[in-house]
Amino acid sequence: MDQNSKLFFLDAYALIYRAYYAFIKNPRINSKGFNTSAILGFVNTLEDVLKKENPTHIGVAFDPSGPTFRHEAYEQYKAQREETPEAIRLSVPIIKDIIRAYRIPILEVAGYEADDVIGTLATKAGQQGITTYMMTPDKDYGQLVTEHVFMYRPKYGDKEFEVMGIEQVKAKFDIQSPSQVIDMLGLMGDASDNIPGCPGVGEKTAQKLIAEFGNIENLLEHTDQLKGALKTKVETNREMITFSKFLATIKTDVPIELDMSALVREQPDEEALRKIFEELEFRTLMERIFKKESQPLPFSAGPLFAQESGPIQAIYLQKLRPTDRLKKKNQI
Repeated sequence: MDQNSKLFFLDAYALIYRAYYAFIKNPRINSKGFNTSAILGFVNTLEDVLKKENPTHIGVAFDPSGPTFRHEAYEQYKAQREETPEAIRLSVPIIKDIIRAYRIPILEVAGYEADDVIGTLATKAGQQGITTYMMTPDKDYGQLVTEHVFMYRPKYGDKEFEVMGIEQVKAKFDIQSPSQVIDMLGLMGDASDNIPGCPGVGEKTAQKLIAEFGNIENLLEHTDQLKGALKTKVETNREMITFSKFLATIKTDVPIELDMSALVREQPDEEALRKIFEELEFRTLMERIFKKESQPLPFSAGPLFAQESGPIQAIYLQKLRPTDRLKKKNQI
């Protein structure tokens, strides 16, 4: 693989939600009364990444419909989350059409979250020495960071992004290795995913325990070295801590292959994009994207997100031509 390759994986729903809530105080409503906030925010983010970062390869991962292995293991997984806003539910199919028009592949595997699909593909790419970026606001991706795999994370309340490598992840969590992010989450829990952790153990205590014992397994083997209330908490919640680490661990062995040829960035289908943007009344966006300054790839204006799967198998949806999109619409 060309060492100049620059691969981006995007966590679709994480970015869609972020785009929607960025406009929550001033939602974008078109003349038909349709809330286009999530779509506009998503496309703006995608365009920024394509122009600023010029990826040579790109793919967008979606969570599948139906439960994942975590839901099956723990009924309360993400149960505290509010129902998906209707504006987002209505926007997702349109965003998927936009991604197809950008000729970006959609990555999805039944039973696994987008985190696991990206975790698997990013790990495989990193092992081949391919510079790989995981675009997501979710801190748990820090566990996947290696010499060649980076987080490309939105700064809170800001349009800018930060690139997090090994040293940045270690500094953020005050740990010795990115893999210890899993142990941190296993102990302190993760409210966003409803991962319980150890009751009464917060971030500072989790950092102290991981600094002393290295990981959860070693901690649980040496609880005799703990004292007082902390010893009681850890020993009483031994099973919950182990289970929380299981829930917090992003899988890197999902049944999907890394196909770099499928991820090669291509010129978007301008005609298809124009049609969608006109329907949505994105006039300013169209002027910005389609102003005539065609640049050869790599790489000019580009893409963002993905789709769904059948039985327990991977879907690696290729970029679809306009006619293919119509044929495939009912299938995907």
